[in-house]
Amino acid sequence: MKAYLSVFRMRWRMELQYRGAVVGGIICQVFFGLILVALYRALYQSKPQTMPMESVATYVWLQQAFFRMLLASDADLLDKIRTGAIAYDLCRPLQLYGYYYARILAQKLLGSLLRAAPMLAFASLLPAGWGLHLPASPAGLALALVGLALGLLCVCALENITMGFTMRTLDSRGVQAMLNLMMMTLSGNILPLTLFPDSWQRVITLLPYAQLLDAPIRLYTGQWLPADAPRILMTQLLWTAALVFLGLMLWKRNQQRLVIQGG
Repeated sequence: MKAYLSVFRMRWRMELQYRGAVVGGIICQVFFGLILVALYRALYQSKPQTMPMESVATYVWLQQAFFRMLLASDADLLDKIRTGAIAYDLCRPLQLYGYYYARILAQKLLGSLLRAAPMLAFASLLPAGWGLHLPASPAGLALALVGLALGLLCVCALENITMGFTMRTLDSRGVQAMLNLMMMTLSGNILPLTLFPDSWQRVITLLPYAQLLDAPIRLYTGQWLPADAPRILMTQLLWTAALVFLGLMLWKRNQQRLVIQGG
């Protein structure tokens, strides 16, 4: 465990070097957040929905603040898979899946924190119906933070499954594009899942993608009460455990049949 913590810290320090990318990401996500809120306000003026506009705006800002948690991949690993340099990592006295899980966890966690803090501070200053609304209750906020941590573990497991398929295809574009589309759509980033038909939500909310950000946000806004938290958190835990198990099996299988070509 000490070795994996060291890997986590090294990746954390590496991510701190990209301050320009953080500033650019904040500006970009603030811009898209304002555009999305404006679009939803126009929608509500023509056809009001059951979900209050304040909750929709909060949903949008939380999704934008933690956008980096969804769309961040380990470019170094992709390059190593393509060039065969991953052979050097096979010589490390570490379990390869755990090594890269710690790296992607540090990347997504720090990238999210650096962007989320200033974005949420900005959104909290906007007028009602435009900005971030206060949590429904202190208990809801605490449970939302727990759910967010579980969502982070779940998305890292999904990312490592994508990398496992990349080891077989040597090209991440197809698998990564499909995963990004599924996450953007079914996590509520493009359209809040609460605006989907109820019959759709019964299925969508059980998928792993909804566990990433939609579940914590609903706990924050009070759409899911603290009494619902045990069921929600258990769903997140089960999906995380299942995805980690599938990823471990996939990486183990890949290592057994891995062929390194080159000089």
